[in-house]
Amino acid sequence: MDETGGSAESDRGSPPGSAAAVVGPDGLLAAWSPGARRLLGHRPEQALGLPAGDLLAAPPPAAALRALARGTEWHGRLALLHRDGRPVTADLHATPLHTDTGTAWTVTAEPAVAPDPDAAADPATTGHRELREWAFSQLPIAVGVYDRETRLVGANDEVLRMMGEGGEPVGLLMAETADRWAGLPHARLAALMNRVLAGGETVRADHLFRTPGEAGAHAWTTVLYPLKGPDGGVRGVAVGGLDTTDEYRARRRLAMVNAAGLRIGTTLDVTRTAQELADVATEDFADFTSVDLLDSVFLGTEAATRPTGGPAVFRRAAEQSVLIGCPESAVPPGQTDHLPADSPMTRALATGRPSRHRVDDPDVRRWLTVDPVRAQRIAESGTHSLIVAPLLARGTTLGITLFARHRTEEDFDADDVLLAEELTARAALSIDNARRYTFERNTALALQRSMMPHRAPRQAAVEIASRYLPAGPQAGVGGDWFDVIPLSGARVALVVGDVVGHGIQATATMGRLRTAVRTLADVDVPPDELLTHLDDLVLRLDREADPRTADEDGREAADIGATCLYAVYDPVSRRCTLARAGHPGPAVVRPDGRVEFPELPAGPPLGLGGLPFESAELDLPEGSVLALFTDGLVEAVDHDVDHGIERLARALAAGGISLEETCDEILRLLLPEAPEDDIALLLARTRALDTSQVAAWDVPPDPAVVSHARKLAAEQLAVWGLDEYAFVTELVVSELVTNAIRYGRPPIELRLIHDTSLICEVSDTSSTAPHLRRARTFDEGGRGLLLVAQLTQGWGTRHTPFGKTIWTEQTLPEV
Repeated sequence: MDETGGSAESDRGSPPGSAAAVVGPDGLLAAWSPGARRLLGHRPEQALGLPAGDLLAAPPPAAALRALARGTEWHGRLALLHRDGRPVTADLHATPLHTDTGTAWTVTAEPAVAPDPDAAADPATTGHRELREWAFSQLPIAVGVYDRETRLVGANDEVLRMMGEGGEPVGLLMAETADRWAGLPHARLAALMNRVLAGGETVRADHLFRTPGEAGAHAWTTVLYPLKGPDGGVRGVAVGGLDTTDEYRARRRLAMVNAAGLRIGTTLDVTRTAQELADVATEDFADFTSVDLLDSVFLGTEAATRPTGGPAVFRRAAEQSVLIGCPESAVPPGQTDHLPADSPMTRALATGRPSRHRVDDPDVRRWLTVDPVRAQRIAESGTHSLIVAPLLARGTTLGITLFARHRTEEDFDADDVLLAEELTARAALSIDNARRYTFERNTALALQRSMMPHRAPRQAAVEIASRYLPAGPQAGVGGDWFDVIPLSGARVALVVGDVVGHGIQATATMGRLRTAVRTLADVDVPPDELLTHLDDLVLRLDREADPRTADEDGREAADIGATCLYAVYDPVSRRCTLARAGHPGPAVVRPDGRVEFPELPAGPPLGLGGLPFESAELDLPEGSVLALFTDGLVEAVDHDVDHGIERLARALAAGGISLEETCDEILRLLLPEAPEDDIALLLARTRALDTSQVAAWDVPPDPAVVSHARKLAAEQLAVWGLDEYAFVTELVVSELVTNAIRYGRPPIELRLIHDTSLICEVSDTSSTAPHLRRARTFDEGGRGLLLVAQLTQGWGTRHTPFGKTIWTEQTLPEV
């Protein structure tokens, strides 16, 4: 209420009444009525003491001047000056009051309602003036005019509407309005005004504030421009403000959608993707966001293909809040959340559409009555508005997202529901991609692990330690592999390989190559020949592959490539024969601790075809460590291969006493937290068979010496304490030596090896190998090898550069 007994709004809304004022003998205003305030805008404290002439918009007519000089009454029409600077035409009646100090005047005025009969103005001109006044007062843009002191000297109705019931703003400094209209950005507007007044430039600025009487903040775009006099000097500043809330919200929604496209789905990790959704949504949309997913999404298995309306069980994947620690959360991350059938979440799943709610809605209250923990969190945080949006992608139900507001005063509106739907749709696709990737990755890992050796095979040639690390989630499972294969003669084959690419395709190719290597190793193919056969296999796989199939890198199945290193170590001769196909060479740690990287012939990668492979031999004293590895161990984005080799050498030199400790030290020093490629590492410490464990004899090519060979073998078994194996061993020696004399070529050698098993070998220089055959009833031969095969745990033929070796193996009990 103002001093007239009515509100400022009522004064503006009703026709102003009669105005009365008293002008003293000195020409100053001595009295001022409420009607005068309504007519010209001056409050009594502002008007009293002002020269009456300051209220004239134009010089008075001659008749008025004559009456003033004579001290007689006068009535007529004058153009008065409103406080905001606009002219006000009024009909005045001036009555003299003769006092001891001079003549005072009582002046009454009425707004002009009819044209002045004495005026010569064109009616069309008067209509234009009214149009100008109406345009200013009815402009939907808030316009205020300020003097050089930032005092409001004029404003249109939009400004008065914004100010609400705080009182008459005209005449107040910008700083003085802060106490009456707290929501306005007074300090910033005052600073911008001073900038315009000082520099005479036009300034544009955007603001977000709440005007008196508004439930929420609005966005405003303001233009401040200087008001210049005839001399070009800045006399004041005008401020125009346009409500751009709709445009602001549209830009905000677009910015959030863009942010979602850039920041959600940066990885193929389900939990990380859910957290990205929660982070983006809580920045400028919701005050709390939770993302709950089905367990099948975390596991990468198939989820339900359609939503249901029954109870649902989800697991909290991510949450975010504007408050530290997410105090609104009723379910910590990683825990399950049981949702009843009549909750907003399950209904959103059933409809497949997002929905918004106030917490005082009947259905929300009914849900919270059966969930007291969540009801308490909502009450404590002051949550007042919710949006529930299902996560659906490709017809698959993935989970549910909850958006809540408690610090933001405005409730979610229909546009916010559309934005929530857009955010969750984008996130659902990324989460589903992560789920599908997890499924394929888990499948590839399971397939790969099923093909890897889970325990070192029983052999005494080397001590083994190994590590396999799949690449980080971004790269996918690759085709790295290793193997340890016991061979005849107490030897062992060490293999490490790498199939180019990632995913199930690379893993399946790795499995086929590993199987081929084992098959070729079983027939004792030399390393260079084994790689040649493997190269032919890769070429055949290329020709047979379906070109429509591609791995995770987009590489077609027909683009198969692989590398391999194959080594055979003989603990009797203490020599290692190696060949490589495009693979990094091994590292050798000598018994004295020296680390070497021996030069091996660099064979081409598998799959090129037509190029030869060569073998090399290394002498490895007992206690040497042979390190075989794939390129992921020494190659990385932040360093080259040479630097990686140097780091590997330091790690091997600093390794622990045990091979297991050495493996751990290598991985600790060389690997990042998330390797970019698969890594296979195989360490083998060589052992040597003592001369007391090996017995060898030259056998003359005479059938008469077969009995002597049996005797030598029996005597050696007695020395080793293996008398119980003498009968079978004598039969084996008899058969193998007889065959060598009959079908082979001298020189002939008989060798017994006492290792983890009892090995009997007969060598000659013929390349013809014996074969098992079915002997008929009356055949005189053909049963010897059959007996050998039945009485031993294994037998076979090994070809050498000088002929062949027939071997048998009898298992000995573990000590």
